[in-house]
Amino acid sequence: MDDRIFGTNPVYEALNSGREIDKIFILEGARHSRLAQITSLAKKRGIHYTLVNRKKLDELSEGGNHQGVLAFAAMHSYAEVEDILALAKAKNEPPFILIAEGLKDPHNLGSIIRCANAAGAHGVIIPKNRSVGLNSTVAKVSAGAVEYTPVARVTNIGAVIDKLKDAGLWIAGTALEGSTFHTEADLTGALAIVIGSEGEGLSRLVREKCDFLVKIPMLGQAESLNASVAAGILLYESVRQRQAKAK
Repeated sequence: MDDRIFGTNPVYEALNSGREIDKIFILEGARHSRLAQITSLAKKRGIHYTLVNRKKLDELSEGGNHQGVLAFAAMHSYAEVEDILALAKAKNEPPFILIAEGLKDPHNLGSIIRCANAAGAHGVIIPKNRSVGLNSTVAKVSAGAVEYTPVARVTNIGAVIDKLKDAGLWIAGTALEGSTFHTEADLTGALAIVIGSEGEGLSRLVREKCDFLVKIPMLGQAESLNASVAAGILLYESVRQRQAKAK
C-alpha cells in the first residue's frame, strides 16, 4: 500500500473523511478553489502543510498527476497516550515509554520503534507537527514492530510530559549537558525517556520539563550519536537496571 495521495479531490476526500494524514505538500503559487479548501481543512485538523516548487512536487508524486497537491497518509493507526498507559496497567508493569521529539528521518523512527518493542517498552510518543509519521519506510525499518508497539501522535509534547508526570512517571531527557551519565541515573520504575531531534536535540521547553537529564559518554571525536542509537542505549540501560533490581 502506498502512503502517498495526490490530486486535489483525493487529498480533499482523505482529509474530509478523517483519515490520518502526516503532512501535505502544496505547489507554491497555485490557484485552485479545491486547494483553498484543502488548506482550510488542514488548518482545522492541525495538519502541517508545506509550499514547494513544481520540481519537488513532481519528484514526490513520481510523475503522477498531482494537480498541485500531495499528501502522505499514515500507514498505521495511531494510539492514544491513554492506550499506552492502559497497556502497562494490563501487564501489571510500571509504564515504560519512549518519547521522540521531532525526528525527521523515517529510518530513525523505525529503528526506535523496533528497539522500543525489543526492550519491552509499552509505547512510543511523537509530535504531530515537524516530525516524520508512520509511513511505509518507518513500517519497513521497524521490522514489524510497528504492528505491536503503540505509537501515539500528540499536538504538544510538553503537555503530554505534564500528563505523564501526573500519572506518576519520571521523565528522563537525553542531552550532552546532562549532569549524570546514563549508567548512574535510576532508569527503573515508571519512566519516559525523551530523545531529541537529529542535530538540534531537545527543545528548551522539553528539556526544562524533564525531571533529570542524562548523557552518554562520548570518548572519540564524534560529538553526538544518531537518535536511534542513543534511544537503544538508554532503553537497554533501563532494561539492565530493571533486571538487576528484579533479582
